[in-house]
Amino acid sequence: MTEVSISGKVILGLEGLGKIVSNLRREGYSVIAPVFEAGVMKLAEIESADDLPRGVRDQQEKGTYRAEQIEGERDLFKNNVSCFSYKSFLHDPHLCVFKAKKDENGFTIEKPEREEKRFAFFGIRSCDLTAMSKLDDVLLQGDYVDSAYDDRRKPVMNIAVNCTTSADTCFCASMNSGPRARANFDLALTEIIDDERHVFLCEVGSDEGAKLLCGVPFEDAPDEDDRAADVLIVAAAKMQMRSIDTSGIAELLQRVQTSHRFEEIAERCLACANCTMVCPTCFCTNIFDVTDLTGDNAERVRHWDSCFTLSYSQLHGGSVRQSVSARYRQFITHKLGTWHDQFGGIGCVGCGRCIAWCPTGIDITEEMAVFRQLAAP
Repeated sequence: MTEVSISGKVILGLEGLGKIVSNLRREGYSVIAPVFEAGVMKLAEIESADDLPRGVRDQQEKGTYRAEQIEGERDLFKNNVSCFSYKSFLHDPHLCVFKAKKDENGFTIEKPEREEKRFAFFGIRSCDLTAMSKLDDVLLQGDYVDSAYDDRRKPVMNIAVNCTTSADTCFCASMNSGPRARANFDLALTEIIDDERHVFLCEVGSDEGAKLLCGVPFEDAPDEDDRAADVLIVAAAKMQMRSIDTSGIAELLQRVQTSHRFEEIAERCLACANCTMVCPTCFCTNIFDVTDLTGDNAERVRHWDSCFTLSYSQLHGGSVRQSVSARYRQFITHKLGTWHDQFGGIGCVGCGRCIAWCPTGIDITEEMAVFRQLAAP
């Protein structure tokens, strides 16, 4: 693809958006974007920008998610993240690690063939970009790199969209992960709609992103469009009524380890693991060995797992976290506290998925406020 030289930000129309999707597909990328299906925003492969849903509005509260398409609305991205995250495309929920086949010499180990895919995440939000960076820290650093994740992650293209609205459950501003995309993107778009125009302010984040604009009709962005985009993004941040005070949070969680509050949470928590399944940074897995009926063929399989399942902490003699309170304590302490020790930051990006998709409406921001009060001198 021909390289394009761009200084500053540019303005694209709907035609330009479609051309970017075409360029990605021509380069062999599977373009994954939000689509509206069965009353929920999902992530699926699209063939053109025409597949992007228009006028979808979602309502997210504690234990609540509703989405609908509003007739006559033109916007493509005035919705928020749903339970689906891009993690599932990179960190396989179900992965065959190796196969073993019985033969005359004992058995032979075979490496399974994995489908080679190059993903372009079109419309990814800033919280999910940050989550991807956190997964990189977990799965690509140190002595033991997750090769399956690495194979999928290396060729990824990120076409980000800055949020111009926030759900009731969003708190990314307090986690410094949104609503503006600041890093880890190839292109970042801000949708601007007025009575006369429907355009996208486009910021180039990489050389590969600049190449995507080859053949795309655009013009230099006037200062007023840049300011208009800033106003929309700032407004989205101000909409957020939830937040977490992250100052001294690791030490705080250590001080409240024996708090009665965990028992109170456990009275509501179903240990269903919804919060960890929808979380874009949770990475826990478990390993199972399975054989066919003949015993001649076996596979070692890796599945997503959760610290909320009783079997996850199974050691010789039983589970070390048998109570629901102990499992919730593990979840919140690791996500917001000991993640610092392992990876140098916080494992939460403020996307709010765990709040909306908790059947009993447990709110991590409310709980952290309570723990801060309990730890106060």
